[in-house]
Parts: sequence; C-alpha cells; structure tokens
Amino acid sequence: MKRYVAELAGTFILVYFAVGSAVFAIDKIGAMGVALTFGLVLAALAHGIGPVSGCHVNPAVTLGVFASGRMRAAEAAGYVGAQLVGGVAGAALLKLTLSVGEITDRTKALGSNGFGSAVNGTGAFLLEALLTMLVVLTYLLVTDRVALGHATAPAVGTALAAASLVGLPLTGASVNPARSVGPALFAGGERLDQLWLFVAAPLSGAVLAVAVAAGIHHSRTAGENVR
Repeated sequence: MKRYVAELAGTFILVYFAVGSAVFAIDKIGAMGVALTFGLVLAALAHGIGPVSGCHVNPAVTLGVFASGRMRAAEAAGYVGAQLVGGVAGAALLKLTLSVGEITDRTKALGSNGFGSAVNGTGAFLLEALLTMLVVLTYLLVTDRVALGHATAPAVGTALAAASLVGLPLTGASVNPARSVGPALFAGGERLDQLWLFVAAPLSGAVLAVAVAAGIHHSRTAGENVR
C-alpha cells in the first residue's frame, strides 16, 4: 500500500508543480524554465519515493518495468490507478488555484497537451513516442528491478528535463499519460479530443524502450562472458 500511496502523491506533486510552472509562469520562465522544473521535481521525488515505489509517477514507466518482467500485472495495475488519481487530483487543485486566486492561466488550457498548430498528428505521435522512450529507457538502465536509488535520481530527472525541452514547443511534452489525463479533463474541448494520442504514443514509446533496453542488457552480458 505504501508504494501506491507514494505513486499517487508523487504524480499529484509532479502535475501540480511541474505543469503548474507552465500554467502560472511560462510567459516569465519560458520553455527552458518549465522543462527544468519538470526535471527538478522528478529528481526530488526520485530521492524521496524512489526507494519506496521506484518513483514511476508515469504509466509509461510502469508499463516498461512490467514488460521487462520486473513487476506483476496486479501490482502494475495498482501503480497506474494511483498515478491516474494523482494526476487528476493535481489538475483539479491547479484549476481550483486559478479560480480562487484569480490567476490567469498562461497556457490557456491548464497546461494540457495538444497538436495541430506546431506539428500534425503523425509528427506528434512519433515525437511523443521517442521522447517517452528516452525517459523509460533511462529508468530501465539505471535500475535492476523497481527501486530507484538516490544516486540514480539525477539521471531520470535529467532525462525528463531533456524530453520536456524538446517537446514543449510542439506538443507541450506529455511523455506521461497521467500528466496528460488530468489537465485534458479540465480543459475539455479539442484537448480532450486529442488525449488519445498522449496516452497511446507514450505507451508505444515504453514498449520501444523495453526492446532497446533488452538489447543493451544482452550486449552487456555478452561482453562480461567474453571477459
């Protein structure tokens, strides 16, 4: 149960503070500032809850870990459920903060992801899949099973910051279905209609990351056997 609570709380924090940095201040800090916020929040969370749950806070990461044979199906389902609840709760608090604080939403869509103005659907799918592959592959390469140690926390934070910096100008950089679901539910309209892509593409990227990680791990084992 501690792992599920950690995943719920971690995803809540990631959505509220990282997505919130765009909602509250993207006009002041720019895409680089938002990307850095995503990376720093994840790195901080990895230090705090990494030893407890692995700090996935992302269904794509959980899928990658499960497909690698490091988690049972029921456990992975519990992780994803907790992440989705945390993401929706984080977006709900963002919405509440905007309304009670009389704050202008600088993104005009609660930081939700979208495509069409800077990139078409095909480009958005490919971009999100590859960016997610980077993030999930980092998790798979720096861990042996599920737990994420303090020494590896900067790696996952850096990977998310890099992915965000590339993706923010084009799609808003999802790489995380739980990060996308909450804001899209409250933004509604076209952003909700396009949500499928920001679920399907990251999950596809996770599967690709599993294949790449398996090849790298096989190469490592082969090299050790030769030596």
